[in-house]
Amino acid sequence: MPGLIPQPLPTDFNMDKDDFRRNKTLGKNLMCRLKCMFTSSSAPESRLSLEDTQQWSQSLERLLSSKYGLATFRTFLKSEFSDENIEFWLTCEDYKKITSSHKMSSKARKIFDQFVEAESPKEINIDYHTREEIKRNVRSPTAQCFDEAQKIVFGLMERDSYPRFLRSDMYKTLLENLAEDDARG
Repeated sequence: MPGLIPQPLPTDFNMDKDDFRRNKTLGKNLMCRLKCMFTSSSAPESRLSLEDTQQWSQSLERLLSSKYGLATFRTFLKSEFSDENIEFWLTCEDYKKITSSHKMSSKARKIFDQFVEAESPKEINIDYHTREEIKRNVRSPTAQCFDEAQKIVFGLMERDSYPRFLRSDMYKTLLENLAEDDARG
């Protein structure tokens, strides 16, 4: 069986170099999509500006309060296959707006099944105590039943994902492109 015999790696194979090329290409593709999404609007006031983009570095709250910042951050997290935290955080924000107790009960169960339960499809990283507290809260849900987990997840994004985003090629390239656009007038 010739297919099972390990073959030596090609001599020109360099994992770091290949990863760098792949990330650079990924960054360029994402930047093209973001730039098209944010700068193609005909109304100048609805376009992404360099000043707005620079303000994203002030805080995660500032980034998430901007529709373009949120979209860019989500795209970044998806590129890293770590978008479950922002998805959970956004889902909780929507959940808090529910006024019907029937809808709240149904939505709470869905959030638990999708994000909180161990081995769930988009399991968030929270401690056992918080997970068990939410399990109890979902039985009689309130608008605040996910608050503790949401705080934990926000803290994780603030300490981990957000600083990586600010150092990312995606954010730096977006700033550079907007600066070039501003310089051209």
